[in-house]
Amino acid sequence: MKPEILLVESMMPDIEAALDAGYTVHRLAGAPDRDRLVAEVGPRVRAVVTGGGTGVSNAIMDACTNLGIVAINGVGTDAVDLKHAASRGVRVTNTPDVLTDDVADLAIGLMIAGSRRMMVGDRFVRAGRWPNGGLPLARKVTGKRLGILGLGRIGMAIAQRAAGFGMDIAYTNRKPRADVPYRFVASPVDLARESDILIVAASAGPDARNMVNRAVIEALGPDGLLVNVARGAVVDEPELVAALTDGRLGGAALDVFANEPHAPEALFGLDNVVLQPHQASATVETRMAMGNLVLANLSAFFAGQPLPTAVV
Repeated sequence: MKPEILLVESMMPDIEAALDAGYTVHRLAGAPDRDRLVAEVGPRVRAVVTGGGTGVSNAIMDACTNLGIVAINGVGTDAVDLKHAASRGVRVTNTPDVLTDDVADLAIGLMIAGSRRMMVGDRFVRAGRWPNGGLPLARKVTGKRLGILGLGRIGMAIAQRAAGFGMDIAYTNRKPRADVPYRFVASPVDLARESDILIVAASAGPDARNMVNRAVIEALGPDGLLVNVARGAVVDEPELVAALTDGRLGGAALDVFANEPHAPEALFGLDNVVLQPHQASATVETRMAMGNLVLANLSAFFAGQPLPTAVV
């Protein structure tokens, strides 16, 4: 008999076809009664496949009494209680590296779009307003001071791309890195104060919640731009909305939000904001690579082999 797995959210069609070929798949997304489905199939489920932003609750893990692995289709692990999984003897995997380039690319794209007011220009032309006069001037990107909050895989890829714009790059991290040419700044507030643009690429977790608080936002200031490709919870969202509304922060370009899939409606009418629906890794190529890594982790687990990208 095929091992039974619980698929929490949809994946690429080719990946789901591969899952169906190798496993008995119970799909939680779209189930008319999710609790009933979990109660019925939980004792037989050996693996849960989920997204990084969605994760899996402790209640579902506990209902799956024979659970052996949670395979995350994403790099973030903050939506899975790793300590609880470990206490249950449940392995956890993610999909690092394969999405680094796409996330870094989008961060740079958001930086340019926010600085150059590209979305405002797009709406301006579509509305037929161009013949009536031009837009107010935007802000330059090349040569600006860039602060990167979190210099892991993605932060490094962002820095490497930003170097091509001749930017003055600094970063803050849990500790300085001896292997990089960029300047270390000890605190997020000091980094924001010394930056024209602040890109948030920090790993999420309880210690990172609201790391970008009112003090950081105000240090970035009325001419500053905040870009977030990490997690919505890393930024104090009410403080961000207030600062963007009253002009204490110049602009923001956001791919992530605190209560996804919902973004604050107060941002919708602001011209100093660029909004994306958590799209950083959303390319065909990367989603296939992520899905294939999920498949590889599942195959290794059921074959009793080392997991390619184990977290727990």
